[in-house]
Amino acid sequence: MAKKNKPLDRVDLQILAILQKNGKISNVELAEQVHLTPPPCLERVKRLEREGYIKNYACLLDPYKLQAGLLAFIQVSLQSTTTENLSNFNRAIREIDEVQECHMMSGGFDYLLKIRTADMQSYRRFLGEQLANIPNVRETHTFVSMQEVKSQTSIPLPKA
Repeated sequence: MAKKNKPLDRVDLQILAILQKNGKISNVELAEQVHLTPPPCLERVKRLEREGYIKNYACLLDPYKLQAGLLAFIQVSLQSTTTENLSNFNRAIREIDEVQECHMMSGGFDYLLKIRTADMQSYRRFLGEQLANIPNVRETHTFVSMQEVKSQTSIPLPKA
């Protein structure tokens, strides 16, 4: 029988909110901010990791400084959406570094991709040499971002 996760309390939610903003914070600083001593704070963080609330820690990079300033969203329609074709597309897309996100959609197209490249020329290469060469891709529509108005990685948390 699977062990049920302990419900999140106010302190757990505070810890998650702080870690979303700064995953590099020291346990001592975190404990101070949530009004705990370091040992019980660390135990809570370990429990949140163990129970899957915290999936991983990441470092967010500046795409403009790393020649990945062009942000585009691409609607992809497949010729056929059999289980095998969807699996093959998923597998191929996971291997392409420029694809930051890939979502299977309901509605007028099959997938929505979020990609980053250096510029329009490198986007054109990506489209012609990588995306168009995935079997079963019927059609794509690209929307290039002119300005990132809001970009965040944090998840809205419930109120305790």
